[in-house]
Amino acid sequence: QVQLVESGGGLVQAGDSLRLSCAASGRTFVIDAMGWFRQAPGKEREFVAAITWNGGITYYADSVKGRFTISRDNAKSTVYLQMNSLKPEDTALYYCAADRGPRFSALVGAYDYWGQGTQVTVSS
Repeated sequence: QVQLVESGGGLVQAGDSLRLSCAASGRTFVIDAMGWFRQAPGKEREFVAAITWNGGITYYADSVKGRFTISRDNAKSTVYLQMNSLKPEDTALYYCAADRGPRFSALVGAYDYWGQGTQVTVSS
């Protein structure tokens, strides 16, 4: 099993920045990629960004491209999401997820392990 714990959420104003962290523990050697997803009230969970664990290849949703950056620290088994120029529509519960692979995916169903989520609220 892999355990994921997110942190770094909070209440900010439009235009501000936040950095989310996700620490992985347990059988981390099975992780092929990690991703961030978000879910706003009344909406489906949606893909935000993902990164491969070894090659550092990244992929972003169009809605966050140019504003968000995903990165990882393999030594710490931690993935980050730097969020800049936040907008009210970014308000959601943000989840970290781990994928055993082998295909790099933006689909919710492709990810095997999930954290509990961290709330991000952006006021206008």
